[in-house]
Amino acid sequence: MIRKLFFLAAAFALFQGCSSAKSGFRVAATPVPHAQMLEFVKPDLKAQGIDLIIVVTDDYNMPNRALADREIQANFFQHLPFLEEQVKEFGYPIQSIAKIEIEPMGIYSKRYFSLSEIPQNGTIAIPNDPSNEARALLLLQSQGIIQLDDSNNLQATVLNISDNPKNIKFLEVDAAMLPRTLKDVDAAAINTNYALEAHLNPVKDALAYEDKDSPYANIIAIRSGEEDRPEIQALVEAMTSDKMRTFIEQKYKGAVIPAF
Repeated sequence: MIRKLFFLAAAFALFQGCSSAKSGFRVAATPVPHAQMLEFVKPDLKAQGIDLIIVVTDDYNMPNRALADREIQANFFQHLPFLEEQVKEFGYPIQSIAKIEIEPMGIYSKRYFSLSEIPQNGTIAIPNDPSNEARALLLLQSQGIIQLDDSNNLQATVLNISDNPKNIKFLEVDAAMLPRTLKDVDAAAINTNYALEAHLNPVKDALAYEDKDSPYANIIAIRSGEEDRPEIQALVEAMTSDKMRTFIEQKYKGAVIPAF
């Protein structure tokens, strides 16, 4: 808990520091792949007179709060179900402006080579935020590990599990910490941005992963009513260009899939 509080304090200080800047177009992003993709378009935006400042954070809650509080001008780290849940919970006046890429969530294990090997009464770690917990459960359902009471519920929790043949125990963990749990659990459902940071690729290393039809495309979020700002229009154009598509396909080799 102390480590978590320290991390949140540090993240808050980072955003506060950026908010004091007099100039620059500030966009918050998680390190991989979002900040990398923003770094790629930074020179193109600079050529248009836009000084892109990338605020890097591992926290899933601070970027939307910072956007609503006008400490940044956009963020790029989340999928639409997560944004919708945060808007519903906190009333943030923010919206999606563009779908950029899909990072297929994968199920990883240091102990087994297939999901069928996970034993009776095994433990699987999953994200503890509402939208990503549902995402993990839906992926496990697609692999026959569990059954949910509503297969279309994008806010499902472990309480919605209607059938659990192996009596799997679920360890709900902060998404950023999931790679660290692999040594202690039978498997873990890990968001690809955190998997890539831990040198895990869903195509090569996951026991199972989402397909291209996943509803969890990552988006650029902005404050509502600011979609016509020139900097935002330029950012969206750069992030949905053929140049970006080629960058994604060559750099991430299937671990990240263009959604535009």
